Amino acid sequence: MSKGLTIPEGYKSALTLRETQHAIKYIKDVFQQNLSFALTLDRVTAPLIVTTASGINDDLNGVERKVDFDIKEFDTHAEVVQSLAKWKRMALYRYGYRSGEGIYTDMNAIRRDDSVDNIHSVFVDQWDWEKVITRAERTVDFLKETVREIVKAIVFTKRKVSLRYPVLKGVIEKEPFFITTQQLLDMYPDKTPKERERLIAKEHKTVFIMQIGGALSDGKPHDGRAPDYDDWQLNGDLIFWNEVLDDSLEISSMGIRVDEASLASQLKLAGAEERMKFDYHKMIADGTLPLTIGGGIGQSRICMFLLEKAHIGEVQCSVWPEDMTAACKEKGVTLL
Repeated sequence: MSKGLTIPEGYKSALTLRETQHAIKYIKDVFQQNLSFALTLDRVTAPLIVTTASGINDDLNGVERKVDFDIKEFDTHAEVVQSLAKWKRMALYRYGYRSGEGIYTDMNAIRRDDSVDNIHSVFVDQWDWEKVITRAERTVDFLKETVREIVKAIVFTKRKVSLRYPVLKGVIEKEPFFITTQQLLDMYPDKTPKERERLIAKEHKTVFIMQIGGALSDGKPHDGRAPDYDDWQLNGDLIFWNEVLDDSLEISSMGIRVDEASLASQLKLAGAEERMKFDYHKMIADGTLPLTIGGGIGQSRICMFLLEKAHIGEVQCSVWPEDMTAACKEKGVTLL
């Protein structure tokens, strides 16, 4: 079988191809309506490409290669976005949003260095959202409150989908369990970060793992985070237990964004202080950009989770290795 591929014994999609396509649209319609209502978000259009010189493309873990190209007509270098973490904060400023108001958008990206397996694809589609907050709301309690609202929207969508397709029997734990990366390391000191995530998700089903990016007591970060959008003390990943794959499934990465102090501190820790040359970073340092909270919520991840699919390619069109496509076909798994 293809490296990185797992097809559960006896797996068979609960829905036909046509039902799956209808269900994908239904999930997206229901969820984004509930998300926008819960967090007071307006839908906006967003870029697929940005100029390299703008400095607003998401650096993710800081090592991924961007898909870049030159534009012949006006001699500019551009990049396909990896996410819109920085662009959204700029948009809130440009559009004049105030505290308590926010935006969301359909984000499509290409991440050429991502692994390819049951839950990863080089094509990424997510709801990117961002909301203006006050300085007093830059707290763990406010972060947790926001996470609970997102979970409620997912649970509501699951209920609606199950009513339409009763063959889908899965359930979702409604109350997220909150834990920091250091607490998780203390619980499982001999495990890798991914193994820790799997163990805590299996026990609690719906989990939000907080404080991702900075070094832990073992000298290593739980996972990489760019130093210039999330505050590493006020961020986290939303993870569900995936019964089909018998594994954890990250649905969202989100957090309260850096202010002037945390930006300076994290750039120094990352050895990336040269980024202060970009307008985006200068506008955070001088207080021009609003304080915000935001994140990305995987569209295909939610669809495969709620539709009880074994492979993300069952709910999105992408490019897969030939051996993976062949192995899926042999096991009766149809990739779109």
